[in-house]
Order: sequence, then C-alpha cells, then structure tokens
Amino acid sequence: MFPLRRNRRLRTNEAVRSLVRQHILSPKDFQAPIFVTEGKQKKEEIASMPGYYRFSLDLLAKEVKELWDLGIKSVLLFVKVEEHLKDNKGTEAVNADGLMQRAIKTVKNAVPEMLVMTDVALDPYSMYGHDGIIENGRVLNDESVQALAHMALSHAQAGADFVAPSDMMDGRILVMRETLETEGFINTGIMSYSAKFASAFYGPFRDALDSAPVDAKDIPKNKNSYQMDPANRDEAVKETLMDIEEGADIVMVKPGLCYLDIVRDIRNEVNVPVSVYQVSGEYAMIKAASERGWLDHDAVMMEQLTAIKRAGADFIATYFAKDAAKLIS
Repeated sequence: MFPLRRNRRLRTNEAVRSLVRQHILSPKDFQAPIFVTEGKQKKEEIASMPGYYRFSLDLLAKEVKELWDLGIKSVLLFVKVEEHLKDNKGTEAVNADGLMQRAIKTVKNAVPEMLVMTDVALDPYSMYGHDGIIENGRVLNDESVQALAHMALSHAQAGADFVAPSDMMDGRILVMRETLETEGFINTGIMSYSAKFASAFYGPFRDALDSAPVDAKDIPKNKNSYQMDPANRDEAVKETLMDIEEGADIVMVKPGLCYLDIVRDIRNEVNVPVSVYQVSGEYAMIKAASERGWLDHDAVMMEQLTAIKRAGADFIATYFAKDAAKLIS
C-alpha cells in the first residue's frame, strides 16, 4: 500500500505553499550598504558591481529617501577617501568635518528615522590599504584599536545610531564600548563584524573604495593575519562570544553564502541579533552570470537571500536591498 502521507500535498499550489512557508523575506530584512564620494551631482557606477554606485552627498539624500519609501529602514555607510588625505594612522577618520561625518548628518537630515550604521575601519583612510597601523611590516593591534575607538566616537558625535567595526583586531569592541560610555554615548550601538573571514569575495568592494592592500616592500600583501581563516569553524563562535562579552549589541558573519554553516552555528549559540553581509563578490557573480543569460537574476537573488535568512540571519546587509525590495513590493 502506498504511504498515507504524501508530502506533495503541501506543495500543490502557491496558496498552500505560501501558507506553510517558514521563511518570508520583507524589505525590513535588508540593510543597504551605501558608498559615498566627494563632489556634487556624482553618481558613479562601480565597474565590478554593475548597477551599484558611489553617491555624492547631495544625491545621497535622494537615495536614502528612495530606500525608506521602499521599506528599507537601515543603511551601512562607507566612504571613498581622497588619496591626499590618507596616511598610516587614519588621521582623517576623526575629522569632525570628514566625509563620513558629513554623510551621517546628510542621511539623518534627509530621513531622521533611518537607522544609520557606519563602517569603522582604517583601510579606506590608510595609505597602505590595511585595517590597522603598519610598523616594521606588521599590522599593530593595540595601537590600531585606539585609533578605531576614536573613529567610533567621532561617528557617534556626528549622529550614527550604530558603529560597525570591521577590522577584526583583538579587543576592539571592549575599548570602543568603554570609550562610548565614558563620553556619554550610552545609546550608541555596536554591530561587530565578529566572524569576518579573509575571503576572496571582497574584490569589487575594494575597487569601490580603492582600499586594497598596496603592493610595496614591508607591507603585508593580504589581511590574513587579522581576518579569519576560511577553513576554521569553531573559531568563529569563539570570536563572536568574546565580542558579545565585550559589549557588542549585534554580531555579523561575513561573507554570506559560503558561510551559512557559520551563521547557523552562531545563531544556535547567541541571544543577540545576527547580521549577515552578502558581499560584493557574491553580488558581482550574480550580475555577471545573469548578463550572460546563464542565470535568472531575480530568482537566484531571492533564493540566496532566503537561504541566508533560513540559516539564521535576523537581517542582511546586501547590495540587492533595493532590487529585492522592489521585487517583493
């Protein structure tokens, strides 16, 4: 006798499939990364990220309003720093009138309710393209942490709701939290890139900000000494738990698709929100394959985003935020 239970009954049509669907995407699941550049009336397409742009501040305001109208409630800001402002210590990062600080104010003036998170890292400001201060061919940890804490404070003073340290230096969350508390920014949150891997998927992002490590004598050629080894799993949970103990309010896994096992491991271990960053390389692959007719752009985009949410993400930082929100609408 054929089994009485037929699993396909729950897949018969869209009505029943939608009724029993476990994970449903909505615009509120997305955080939009935004690249900011100096100038006026600038909307520069990034060659390795088709359909994605760097915005000058005047056009940033318009972009943020459009995101809000689509139901996207959070942005993650990155800035392209002019070459003459870069040095080994990230001095420009704490300029009260710097591009990041002005970008924060621009977003808040345009849409006061928009949740603003800011990238806290030295690489956009570094003449060497690293997330820390270089000395004798090494990336210094403690000195870099102090610089990052001052950067986080500067962002909070400009109006950021959350700071998002992406450097992977040891102990930076504790120093950042203590600095913010001491200066009275008790409500400024920290979203830590807790499990950030030394991935090959970051290439287009580094093109967008011109932040790749420089090829020079006595400069590390990659970020392997501070970002995590992609082969390691348990270390990701350890790093994340330490960040929570140090004061992180939200933790992040980066990249997304190749690290869904890490997302689930962390989701099972922690009781704080978990973010996932679907990175530039993941975006570029879908764009390139769909342009050649090899993939259905929208179907693959939504499948990947759903997979990330299914793995345990509370929200997703993704360059597809606008495209996906429009499709959902």
